Amino acid sequence: MTIRVLIADDQMMVREGFSVLLNAMPDIEVVGEAVNGREAVDRVRELTPDVVLMDIRMPELNGIEATREIVAADGAAKVLVLTTFDLDEYVYQALRAGASGFLLKDASARQLADGVRVVAAGEALLAPSITRRLITEFSKLSDSPRLMSSAHAAYGDLTERETEVLVLIAQGLSNQEIAGRLVVAESTIKTHVSRILVKLGLRDRTQAAVFAYEARLVTPG
Repeated sequence: MTIRVLIADDQMMVREGFSVLLNAMPDIEVVGEAVNGREAVDRVRELTPDVVLMDIRMPELNGIEATREIVAADGAAKVLVLTTFDLDEYVYQALRAGASGFLLKDASARQLADGVRVVAAGEALLAPSITRRLITEFSKLSDSPRLMSSAHAAYGDLTERETEVLVLIAQGLSNQEIAGRLVVAESTIKTHVSRILVKLGLRDRTQAAVFAYEARLVTPG
């Protein structure tokens, strides 16, 4: 099954470069491009891509607001944020807005394609240490007492095992790695993850990881 990708970036060379790299993959097709956030939102509605590669700093509507609108309007499209810096403060906001992960713009062709595949499959780009560092830094910006109180109340609905799985998700482990850690079948972990997302009203693993940090289930560091 071909993964349909939309590239949103105000730099033509970036759009064209990523298009060439991704279209060279047998399972990925770039179906459109957008030069700003507003156009990205419109193109998602028109083209219904599986994954949106989203630059953060764009004119008219920035990538954060565009991500928020896309996630709210279309549950199918996954947003993969593009950034130049690995500790870009805006990436925290993009994750909060519903992005499924992020990639550096200097990523290799293989990293780019793998990132698209991971996000399209409903996973999150959480394994690299750089992403864990991002979420750790993000959590420091989320110290609102009201936010923490609501997070604590929500995770109280989880079973002990679901809470354990949530913590491991936040630590960047894949379903296979969690299954190995807990000595259960991977299918069991998938069921736990699905129940966690439903109970907490979350979209994907990235939001689950952010939630775990906000609820202080995971100690930043």
